Amino acid sequence: MPEPLPYAAALEWLFARTRAGDERSRERSRALLAVLGHPERDFLSIHVLGTNGKGSVSAMLSAGLQHGGSRVGMFTSPHLTDFRERIAVGAELIPKAVVLEFVEWAQVHAGGAAFFDLSFLLAMQYFADRHVDWGVIEAGVGGANDASNALERVALTVLTNVDYDHEAVIGVGPEDSILKNIALEKAGAIRSGTPVVTAARGEGLEVIRHVARQRGAILYELSLEQPLFSLPRAPRLRGVHQLENARLAVAALRLLGQDEAAVNAALEATWPGRLEVFKRGEQRVWLDGAHNPAGALALASSLTGRFALLFGAMERKNVPALLEPLLPMAESLHFVSPGALGADPHGLAARFGGVAYNSLETALSATLEAGSRVLIAGSLYLVGASRAKLIEAGFSAE
Repeated sequence: MPEPLPYAAALEWLFARTRAGDERSRERSRALLAVLGHPERDFLSIHVLGTNGKGSVSAMLSAGLQHGGSRVGMFTSPHLTDFRERIAVGAELIPKAVVLEFVEWAQVHAGGAAFFDLSFLLAMQYFADRHVDWGVIEAGVGGANDASNALERVALTVLTNVDYDHEAVIGVGPEDSILKNIALEKAGAIRSGTPVVTAARGEGLEVIRHVARQRGAILYELSLEQPLFSLPRAPRLRGVHQLENARLAVAALRLLGQDEAAVNAALEATWPGRLEVFKRGEQRVWLDGAHNPAGALALASSLTGRFALLFGAMERKNVPALLEPLLPMAESLHFVSPGALGADPHGLAARFGGVAYNSLETALSATLEAGSRVLIAGSLYLVGASRAKLIEAGFSAE
């Protein structure tokens, strides 16, 4: 009889799963869900898609539904420091023992599936086992071909916005612009007769309107004039962009029949690594997972003053466009890789000025010494690792 698999080894196996060049497809998820007995059919879901704000909207939706008395499962990505952050019921993260048991099953029955697909399957099975009423399900990349589009009992679709990100994956298609192709992929998750709430604008909104009409889905477009999107107060989450996210979340809750007490509970939601502030004495550190140009613009519009900027991004990103909005705020520039497949910090320092570091420990120490106001941005992986080290160093959330 084989030795039980250690948890660390189980995660290592899970993280190593790739599509190995295969196209993204919801059909693989559907086939594996069938093997599991279709756990996704045991609860109603809200499908959250878009370029930015998916995690924040999901957190607010979960908080509002829980206040209304529902048992809520939330599936998000990526995580900051612990894989289990991706899958939670209420405030409780999925237990390690459940992850381990699933990985042992997957090694036998789903060894060819990719990491995100497996994570989605695990979440669906766990939510069914915990008898949740609602699943708040964040898409990974895109929509039509995302594993999460294998959901069946979707009560509402939330499409936050459409902007440039993952262009190489979802920006190619039949439309005459990259942005329209991105919108078409995301709008591909719109279901016949299922209402849609969106903050999309411009070309992206045109595509979403067309798909919604084709599929007979009522489309609610964010409008400050409509009571559906009204906010009784500002959300707890910092940043001007969170006002838009909050309007989507409260509109969704109202469409689902939740009362204004649930709306207020949603506005109290928190979400780590999104314009989060840590302090130690007079030192203040702002962390934000802005990882695409639209996110960086939103971050820049939410802050004033100058900072010692610690920046790291993935190589696959449009790094110059991501960094450009942040440069005017940088009193000093510090670069580090966020991890495997990260952009070379030495190349960034040579191009934009500043100092490059070979380790996060060194980079964080030097950046903290460079100023009393520090901003860490460019990658959620960098934010997650930095957040953990700040807590170890005696910083606390403000």
